[in-house]
Amino acid sequence: MGSTSTVSVEGKSFEYPLLSGSTGPDVVDIRKLYADTGAFTYDPGFTSTASCESKITYIDGDAGILLHRGYPIDQLAEKSSFMEVSYLLLNGELPSKAELDNFTYTISRHTMLHEQLATFYRGFRRDAHPMAIMCGVVGALSAFYHDSTDIDDPEQRKIASHRLIAKMPTMAAMAYKYSVGQPFVYPDNSLSYAGNFLRMTFGVPAEDYVVDPVIEDAMDKIFILHADHEQNASTSTVRLAGSSGANPFACIAAGIACLWGPAHGGANEAALNMLREIGTPDKIPEYIARAKNKDDPFRLMGFGHRVYK
Repeated sequence: MGSTSTVSVEGKSFEYPLLSGSTGPDVVDIRKLYADTGAFTYDPGFTSTASCESKITYIDGDAGILLHRGYPIDQLAEKSSFMEVSYLLLNGELPSKAELDNFTYTISRHTMLHEQLATFYRGFRRDAHPMAIMCGVVGALSAFYHDSTDIDDPEQRKIASHRLIAKMPTMAAMAYKYSVGQPFVYPDNSLSYAGNFLRMTFGVPAEDYVVDPVIEDAMDKIFILHADHEQNASTSTVRLAGSSGANPFACIAAGIACLWGPAHGGANEAALNMLREIGTPDKIPEYIARAKNKDDPFRLMGFGHRVYK
């Protein structure tokens, strides 16, 4: 018999299994607590609760650790592409060259949107927040791609995953283009994932867009660093919506709504606003000094994620 933990409720003691993961703290398996004691646990924010078993990501923000399938994020950012990391998260192992080529080809062939979706954007105000548009458009995918909405079918789940990875940059770029009154730029399958996103976002039909390799590499690293962040608020939202049997596009739309919040993905927006306020590298020491002053409202956002200290 493995290790156990004793819980006492109103003078009575109960034994519960103590589970150990490959990484991280042990957990007390209290699934039978209510049946045994008639009592619930109270843990707002899941600060002491492991709500699932995961083989995907481990994070320790205080220690600056982020692992994807066991690989340190700094190694992945330095040596891998976003396509490799996406394959890793989906399949558990880094791809061979042939597997990566096939995966990249598959993703590139899913980048186009159904043309009627392009007209869907015109229903929004020009000054709509991009996350409002993304909630609506991603949710609408379920109305266009009926062959990948059954979450009980592994093949349909895979196709839905590929479609979401491939189409998200297209949809985000179109949301930006719509907000500035420029025509949509369609995907170019000859470009990399990051390069394609940059071209669709900042290119115009009137002239060729040349992808800056430095910006392309930085964009790819940003995608890698945000590929997954454990059981966070948006992940929990997607899992909660998915537990009802809802289709994957609707679940991801729910996750986007959660990600919009300033206490979650909105921190990335705040980080970009911070960089815009700082302006140039020579001003960094000044703003670091301001951040240390408790009377100054300015705060460094760091990586743009609250779990990183």
